[in-house]
Amino acid sequence: METIEQQKQQVESLQNQLKQQEKMATLGLLTAGIVHEIRNPLNFVINFSKLSDGLIKDLEEDLDANEDKIADDDMEDIRDIMANLNENLQKIKEHGERAISIIQNILLYSRGKEDERIPTDVCKLVKEYVWLSYHAMRANLKNFNISIEEDYEEGIPLQSVIPQDLSRAVLNVMNNACYAVWEKSQQDLPDYKPTVSVQVARRGKELVIAITDNGTGMSEEVKQRLFDTFFTTKPTGQGTGLGMYITRNIIEEKHHGRIEFDSEEGKFTTFSLIIPVKE
Repeated sequence: METIEQQKQQVESLQNQLKQQEKMATLGLLTAGIVHEIRNPLNFVINFSKLSDGLIKDLEEDLDANEDKIADDDMEDIRDIMANLNENLQKIKEHGERAISIIQNILLYSRGKEDERIPTDVCKLVKEYVWLSYHAMRANLKNFNISIEEDYEEGIPLQSVIPQDLSRAVLNVMNNACYAVWEKSQQDLPDYKPTVSVQVARRGKELVIAITDNGTGMSEEVKQRLFDTFFTTKPTGQGTGLGMYITRNIIEEKHHGRIEFDSEEGKFTTFSLIIPVKE
């Protein structure tokens, strides 16, 4: 029989979970709004880069028509400058379109109906949220800089998943990996290179998303309490203690998969998010 005190603690725990879920829902709406506003100036950047590219082509035609009126040395300098401008415009266009692609996918995932399965390029989803985590960590942690190694199996067909949830699971695990290697890098160990490895591959009838870091690792106590609600090893304000609890729910309950992990304290941690292949 549970005591009244235990029941009160459970009620308080549930109330705290509801508060956290409300905050996350509000944050999701805020993110969607910010993403929408960012998309407009990005479209202007891309469109003006295309217009500028057209102007450079017009300039090239004028130069060709008047080449005999310009000194050879001056013409060579002008051609070099135009080539550099062309290259810069292509980079602006390429990275602008890449940013637009990320934004469109974030909006797609955030707008998905609860538990709605959508045919999804899992490799693309994982890649986008791995780098989203990286840039978020760079913005929030002092001197954050790590290497990311990626290995995405080619030819994996679209998978029927809940993208807004699977992306959260990837983000949670990647955030933990980034924090672990950053925390270890603060120890000023000789020759230490903070590295996170990401792999997406099929194993028979299962799809495996594996994220490995060479960070602080986990103690036996942490392994035992890993999925407990509100358990965190991070300082106050850095973690809610809900990340892995939510991740397990997403993978096991919503995608009928499982989570496997391996870790050695002070050396490494690997998390594998494993879900059935559903084409």
